[in-house]
Amino acid sequence: MLLNGLLGRRTIRDKAHLLGVGSVGCALVCALIVILRLIMNPSEPIKAKLYTWIFAGTFAADMSLQVDALSAIMLFVVCGVGFLVHVYSVGYMHGDPSYYRFFTYLNLFMTSMLILVLADNYLLMFVGWEGVGAVLLSAHWLLVRPAVRLGCRQKAFLVNRVGDAGFILAMTLIFWTTGSLQL
Repeated sequence: MLLNGLLGRRTIRDKAHLLGVGSVGCALVCALIVILRLIMNPSEPIKAKLYTWIFAGTFAADMSLQVDALSAIMLFVVCGVGFLVHVYSVGYMHGDPSYYRFFTYLNLFMTSMLILVLADNYLLMFVGWEGVGAVLLSAHWLLVRPAVRLGCRQKAFLVNRVGDAGFILAMTLIFWTTGSLQL
């Protein structure tokens, strides 16, 4: 994703799909391995704590991921459908002047979706939620004709903010009642 975004215009250009499709293909293979491990031992979810990214007093939010039965299904759906979209996009977007940018946004969208699906706490899930919204709004801004852009952008922005407000309200209520944002 970073290589496509930083080097795409000058060096990668029409080969941007190699990094994009390859990275999502690797993610799909890793997802299948994780799902097989979960099938072998279904009683124990897979957890990975990377580090504590927010701590204030007694509150702490970890940068941690978790795969249980539900997130395993969603992991397979996100990686599987994402891989198919990437493969289809190679032919569909061929010849577009922003070919490298498209694959950069597509991979950023996949990253945000994976954070959303694999988050171990609601705060990290919110980061994934915001990432998905930011990518969709940014891509929409770049791809839609200027005459249509203003009205659609405002509508999409407002709908996204309403969803954000609901998510933040839900997180506040969860923290207020349980004292934690863990799933």
